[in-house]
Amino acid sequence: MTKKWNTQHIPSQKGKTILITGANSGLGLGTAKALAKKEAHVILAARNLKKGQSAINEILKETPNASLDLMQLDLSDINTIKQFAIELKAKYSQLHTLINNAGVMMPQERLETKQGFEGQFGTNHLGHFVLTRELIDLLDNTPGARIVTLSSLVAKMGDADIYWDNLQFERDYHKMKSYSQSKLANMMFGLELDKMLRENGSKTISVLAHPGYTATNLQQHMGLQGMILNFFLAQKVEMGILPSLRAATDPSVKGGEYYGPANMRNWRGYPVVNKPSKKALDLNERRKLWEISEQLTNSSFQLS
Repeated sequence: MTKKWNTQHIPSQKGKTILITGANSGLGLGTAKALAKKEAHVILAARNLKKGQSAINEILKETPNASLDLMQLDLSDINTIKQFAIELKAKYSQLHTLINNAGVMMPQERLETKQGFEGQFGTNHLGHFVLTRELIDLLDNTPGARIVTLSSLVAKMGDADIYWDNLQFERDYHKMKSYSQSKLANMMFGLELDKMLRENGSKTISVLAHPGYTATNLQQHMGLQGMILNFFLAQKVEMGILPSLRAATDPSVKGGEYYGPANMRNWRGYPVVNKPSKKALDLNERRKLWEISEQLTNSSFQLS
């Protein structure tokens, strides 16, 4: 296992098409920049096209010959996710890597998606669940394809649970519990997806990553506490993107692995394999979440 894995270890991505959700800022933009430098064709999926174009311009300043595409994607609306997938498959015959990166983090008030799901669970988990389902055939038709889903440190913390009796937090909305639930769901989804892919003989692998504690614009909802933690503990984005990049590009990566920082209880450091939470390893809970996700989104994974 490579120590101090960094962007210099990324092999050439020439000829590969990589889709990143939430690619217009923070970790997503940092990931897109790194992959563009390695000659990947990067599809930036962004809800706001104006912000997405700003991200494109920023990448081109650093890498003038970057191969980029900007597409609009709103993960809080299942209908637009499906339309996005149709448009993507009309343009591309292969997709080597899907990086499920976008996220809503701890809004003060309970938000709802277009279909009425709680905003964090509906966007972070259900949105990516549907997107992956809609693109799974394209990935399966691409040799060596990977799906990288981002979880979080909070998925292993005290509030992390699937609140079955209050899944949409219609009662007693709690921003941290809701966020933790969504990131635990990401972890459970990534692990269950890899299990299903293997059972169906697919060559596509599902890998997980988390950025440790990284200073991004998502911490805006954490107030003074977030500012203090950012100042004293947070990694820079350049370090926070390494687990995702390793999960997406390292030839030695195996399906079902979870990449995150090596040090300070996985808060900081270079990316290594981390342990998923005990709750995410519970096969019955994972299956229950999968089935409920299918029911809520009216979609089922057809793995050939």
